[in-house]
Amino acid sequence: MTKVHLRLRREDDDAIICDNLVLGESFMQRFMGLMGRASMAEGEGLYLPSNSIHMMFMRFPIDALFVSGADDGGHRSVVGTRPDLPTWRGIVMPVRGAEGVVEMPAGTMAHSGLSEGDMVVFEPTPGQAD
Repeated sequence: MTKVHLRLRREDDDAIICDNLVLGESFMQRFMGLMGRASMAEGEGLYLPSNSIHMMFMRFPIDALFVSGADDGGHRSVVGTRPDLPTWRGIVMPVRGAEGVVEMPAGTMAHSGLSEGDMVVFEPTPGQAD
């Protein structure tokens, strides 16, 4: 099984938010998420097709960016942000209108200035074979 690597780009200013975004497509990727990992590197992200997550068994804080489904051009609207989620928080309540969530290192949203209403797109990482 091959992991699909993409990057996450904000539409209005072309800012790259994550340059190593992994799509959690398999059952095991979705089930495990980030559990068991000690950290995430800057620029890393994990997309899960869900409108809610949990922080149980997590060993580090994360930012969670909830996004809508993609339109015909692949654009997604940011419908919710949950910055600096602490470890062992439990369930993060579902976000209305979210089709998925991008989990990123804590501080990513503050550093990039991401906010609700922003438009983002998942796109191939330059130089990666299809």
